[in-house]
Amino acid sequence: MAAALAAAIALGAAGCVPVDEPEAAPSSAGNVSQQLGELTVASAGSMKGYSRARFPHWRDTGKNCDVRDTVLQRDGESIKLSGCNVVGGHWESAYDGRVFTDPSDVDIDHVVPLANAWRSGADEWDDSKRGDFANDLTRPQLIAVSLTSNRAKGDQDPSRWKPANRSYWCQYAADWVTVKHYWRLTVTSAEKTALTDMLEGCTWANKP
Repeated sequence: MAAALAAAIALGAAGCVPVDEPEAAPSSAGNVSQQLGELTVASAGSMKGYSRARFPHWRDTGKNCDVRDTVLQRDGESIKLSGCNVVGGHWESAYDGRVFTDPSDVDIDHVVPLANAWRSGADEWDDSKRGDFANDLTRPQLIAVSLTSNRAKGDQDPSRWKPANRSYWCQYAADWVTVKHYWRLTVTSAEKTALTDMLEGCTWANKP
């Protein structure tokens, strides 16, 4: 929360207005497994009707800046701004350890991909709620990563894709569970098994 607050203050000073998001319930090491157990297991739904346009993003957060700028500033170091647009900095992709100084080389990944969300319940939402999901800065749903890792991941769940950086698996699995639990999205049996396995390998010290 302190980091998020600092980022919000920094953005305000730069002329950006952070997106208003409802407060999330605090998560702890002990409740990730509980949340995983509470997820509904179901077969993946149809992609019929899906389009990224059904998840409007990125939302404006000030003059000429948007949620992408917010995440770039939050996840980077030595950030350089033009107005409130991020034009430089230092980013290390948690997925594969690659380092970048040009924001155009960085993708903002939806931890739970939009297409996966569609197949697990978001097809029943209206576009406004899908927009809230696609721009969610309160849950761990948005992260700055390398283009290559984001493209390799695509819309795959953890049963089909995991970060190359194994030391990030605990965090990745916990973030996936947190997002799906909050938004009441379903998981497939294979997805739940993969998440369970990833969390089994964590110690309480390195669980979120």
